[in-house]
Amino acid sequence: MSWTTPEQITTEVEKRWRRGEILAARVTGEPIFPLQVRLRRPNAREVAERFGDVLDWVRRLDEASLRARGYGFDLLREEVRSRVQGANELPVAAVIPTESDALRLIRTPGVADRFQAVVDASLARYPALQNWLTRRPLTALDHAARWVKVLSVLDWFAANPRPGLYLRQLDIPGVDTKFIEAHRGLLTELLDIVLPEMAIDRTAVGVRGFNARYGLRSEPPLVRFRLVDPALHIQGLSDLSLPPEQFATLSLPVRRVFVTENRTNGLSFPDCPGSMVVFGLGYGLQRLTEVAWLRDVDVHYWGDIDTHGFGILNRLRSSLPSARSFLMDRATLEAHRPLWGDEPAEKRYAGDTGRLTTEEHALFEDLTLDRFGERVRLEQERISYRWLEAALRDRAAGLENQCPPDLDV
Repeated sequence: MSWTTPEQITTEVEKRWRRGEILAARVTGEPIFPLQVRLRRPNAREVAERFGDVLDWVRRLDEASLRARGYGFDLLREEVRSRVQGANELPVAAVIPTESDALRLIRTPGVADRFQAVVDASLARYPALQNWLTRRPLTALDHAARWVKVLSVLDWFAANPRPGLYLRQLDIPGVDTKFIEAHRGLLTELLDIVLPEMAIDRTAVGVRGFNARYGLRSEPPLVRFRLVDPALHIQGLSDLSLPPEQFATLSLPVRRVFVTENRTNGLSFPDCPGSMVVFGLGYGLQRLTEVAWLRDVDVHYWGDIDTHGFGILNRLRSSLPSARSFLMDRATLEAHRPLWGDEPAEKRYAGDTGRLTTEEHALFEDLTLDRFGERVRLEQERISYRWLEAALRDRAAGLENQCPPDLDV
């Protein structure tokens, strides 16, 4: 039987609830009650041939109606005529008279009052939130128990735009650091509405960009490096991490700087006269862009041999145009064929390559066009250690040939 059941009427109300329509009406003032739900009902032939089933259907609806239970839906009826059964009034629509009836029907009584408290408190301080409350009423309801804290955070940032403090330094009564960290997504939506445009850096996005977006300080990114010439060690220290601005002030007799993404490569990098290895930066290479002394030394970038690695190299040369690639050549790739892997499709680089050398661009193009095979890559940590040592001997000797001699790998 395809005729509408009491449970299906409730389901229709639940759909309106999940879309936020019932609570949103409290914000907009646009009435949605009485709410009418049309019924799938018996046609004249079914009334004539299945009159007993029809009566059972009507009885079930009546037993679930407001008249029987004291809440829920009324039934609108129309006369249906049949040559066999004569004239009969059958339900054609269920009518939910009030919001209270709808909420009791879907077993959520009391929530409207909690939502109304959120609306009243929000609009009294920030009328601009009306549209957000209309669009996101269920989100507001989910946070109703914490809404006092939410508004306290909005109040603080409104009074202290772009404070230049660490999150730990914010003195907001009743609100701790963990609360803000746990609700950055919600707070971003609201702060974007209530703060003036000058207080928002819209280039900083996502929860990780929360601090930068609203002018909070973040833990400074560190540049980690090893001095791979014992003569360069600083009071016996060879492995150090510094904020970029401190790294930029270093004054050491370094002649060569090797930059590699992989941390293990940096930790195991062989000794090399007059050299330093910087590692673990990835696309964070922009941390090096303001380091003036790097322009006075030989910089060698060692990345994966894949499109992504050449993309990073191209980006590095925007600030260090004389940087040379290291172990990112055709000979290295072909010598390590058994160790090839697959570059993730979503990470393949398709941007600017104008800063690559002719040889680098030719290899990049071969990788892009899958001339070696589908999405071929050679990760830097898979390169033979002997091959690395041989390449370093060549660089240390100042040879122009960037490929080490043929070795059994």
